[in-house]
Amino acid sequence: MPYTLKIKRQADRVLSRLSRPERTRLTEKILLLANDPDSSELDVKPLEGEPYFRLRVGGWRVIFDRQDSLKIIAIEKIKPRGDVYK
Repeated sequence: MPYTLKIKRQADRVLSRLSRPERTRLTEKILLLANDPDSSELDVKPLEGEPYFRLRVGGWRVIFDRQDSLKIIAIEKIKPRGDVYK
């Protein structure tokens, strides 16, 4: 059973401003994450010292919270690699 996706306003704004190819690539990975967060096709790691995970998509990072008991994935931030961890 797939997870429910919740996308915060900041992440949604970033997605809407991207070029179509980048937006499509990120959206495909996010949908794959919702269908199977443990998929071997995804580059997902827990963030050290924080309750979040990161999904790597090229030069972009998607920071998300995963609640397995409720089957919810909340996308917190989408930022370029250099800016996301500041």
